[in-house]
Amino acid sequence: MHSKEEAIKRISQLRQTLSESNRLYYVENAPVLSDFEFDTLMKELSDLEKQYPDLVTPDSPTRKVGSDLSVQKPGGKEFAQYPHRYPMLSLGNTYDIAEVEAFVDRAAKSLGHSFTFSCELKFDGTAICLTYRNGLLYRALTRGDGTIGDDVTENVRHIGNIPQKLSGAGIPDEFEIRGEIYMPYAAFDRLNEERERDEDPPFANPRNAASGSLKLIDPEEVGHRGLECTLYHVLGENLPFVTHGQALDAAESWGLPISDKRRICRDISEIEEYINYWDTERKFLPFATDGIVIKVNELPYQRELGYTAKFPRWAVAYKFKAEQALTRLLSIDYQVGRTGAVTPVANLEPVQLSGTVVKRASLHNSDQMAMLDIHIGDYVYVEKGGEIIPKITGVELSKRGNDVSLPHFPEVCPDCGTPLVRDEGEAKFFCPNTDGCPTQIKGKLLHFIGRKAMNVIAGDATIDQLYSLNLVKDPADLYSLTKDDLLRLEGWKERSAQRFLESLEASKKAPFDHVLFALGIRYVGESTARELAASFKDIDSIAAATREELLQVEDIGEVIADSITEYFKDERHLEMISRLKAAGLRFEAEQEAGPVSGILKGKTVVISGNFSISREEMKQLIKSHGGKNSGSLSGRTSFLLAGEKPGPEKMKKAGASGIPVISEGQFMEMLSAGEGSASAEAQGQAADDGGKQLTLF
Repeated sequence: MHSKEEAIKRISQLRQTLSESNRLYYVENAPVLSDFEFDTLMKELSDLEKQYPDLVTPDSPTRKVGSDLSVQKPGGKEFAQYPHRYPMLSLGNTYDIAEVEAFVDRAAKSLGHSFTFSCELKFDGTAICLTYRNGLLYRALTRGDGTIGDDVTENVRHIGNIPQKLSGAGIPDEFEIRGEIYMPYAAFDRLNEERERDEDPPFANPRNAASGSLKLIDPEEVGHRGLECTLYHVLGENLPFVTHGQALDAAESWGLPISDKRRICRDISEIEEYINYWDTERKFLPFATDGIVIKVNELPYQRELGYTAKFPRWAVAYKFKAEQALTRLLSIDYQVGRTGAVTPVANLEPVQLSGTVVKRASLHNSDQMAMLDIHIGDYVYVEKGGEIIPKITGVELSKRGNDVSLPHFPEVCPDCGTPLVRDEGEAKFFCPNTDGCPTQIKGKLLHFIGRKAMNVIAGDATIDQLYSLNLVKDPADLYSLTKDDLLRLEGWKERSAQRFLESLEASKKAPFDHVLFALGIRYVGESTARELAASFKDIDSIAAATREELLQVEDIGEVIADSITEYFKDERHLEMISRLKAAGLRFEAEQEAGPVSGILKGKTVVISGNFSISREEMKQLIKSHGGKNSGSLSGRTSFLLAGEKPGPEKMKKAGASGIPVISEGQFMEMLSAGEGSASAEAQGQAADDGGKQLTLF
């Protein structure tokens, strides 16, 4: 028991920790707490609030669901946001079977009728709500904050098992169906291998990978991520179903992806049998599950039981403990990445874990090895807590024999023999021989031809062959290859050589930011390359930029700025870029079209609501007429451009601040006037009518 003074302090700590964890989990897709740790802290907070109910506040994490709503940033990708017709609540969860028994007892006492339960796998993905109208996919919203969600319809259209059009009998004119978008293990492993090859941070688990993929800017890229969907809750007006199971059977008959692992249970013994079965069998599934959802099956009884502020009273989730396995550490490899980082990788006796046979696990760096006091021959615990990437979490010292040996992190590069270095503040050792280390050279070549860079049709085997025959040592060499060179490669024929050369030729059309990313400058990822290309417009300006000028670019800090300046100090890099220029690659950003008119010159514009065109198109329209977009209302805002269902808070703030509000029709009339006459008088009148600035949010 806490005194009230202690409770006030602890409640404050817990709310801060849980709120930040929610943000990292839902928005950043970078969790710092395991599900078990988070749920334990949440239960502690809930217990304290029950002990001291006068300390409960409406914004407590116990009273609201976590939010995945995108933060609206000026000039960035924004998703339109729409209200949910029915709130999307969380589920109460437990790790204790006794609490499942208590849930069953409470439902029985409340209802006083005989009823059944629908038991289903709890897919570990990101929540989605699909709306179908007249059998066609109309809208897809994320959970958001439970009340409003992000519109990800275009991205969802690129997920293969979500039908665009339904078929079959009895399809309602309009209905919602909710479920999870998830990433199977095979797609997850493939994505992380690609990210590790590019030395981007890997996703922590399939759930985060799915959530991050669903919010990508490019819908086509979403299609490459291998996402899948399972649906489990049908909602609508006057639906003809008596039970939850009937609704799912109907949805399945219409072509919607419904899990075939569900089961109707009559009592707690059958529920426990189902839980125990899947606690073992889930290890062999090709996707991540983190528990079982138990729902009252009869829909009238669901309505009778109702909801709390955060959870339905007719459902509960039983969460599995993090899966762990004990296996033997056979050896440690030290792998060199394309930027020279040396990573220790443990080779293990194969062990089944979360749907895959695990043979290898990352040890991250030498500090991690020392912290674990790990020895070759030790029995180690490998975990996919929350289905994360395999990692070694500890050593079973009771099984340590006399035949173990202490590993020694190499002092020289395992590939080229160059002494390793470790920069101040860095966790990893690096091989500094960036342009002479074979592994780094091949890694840079692979990065250069990658799909997100130059998108050349080739892979590891081709690069190995080209390098071993001394045909290619840097990316510029690729563009000097001839058909005769390629026919020297083992297994290559006329057709394969021709396709490769055609792919190289097509790569010359890649935009400047892709070329910049392809160069493989340390710490310059896709987004940083886009920012640099937009800010400096051409490679010569970037090469000539001072450290201070680079630091003015959004998202570029001191480490990245130093890396860029060091890269362009190297004459070998400048010579290679010169050869790539001569080969015809694009080292300048495309010139943007001039403004259609100057009717919005000097004005910054805010939009809210839904329009006849997309938000991106509306932004471009504002820009093409000389205006600027901003993310929030301020003293500089000229006017609020309000479409259908504008945000009430924005409307309220505009009214209180005296900021003019105009409709889409009025806005289009203004632009038409600008196209017809860009006179100073017309612009002045627009300023009088429109205020100071146009802002997007």
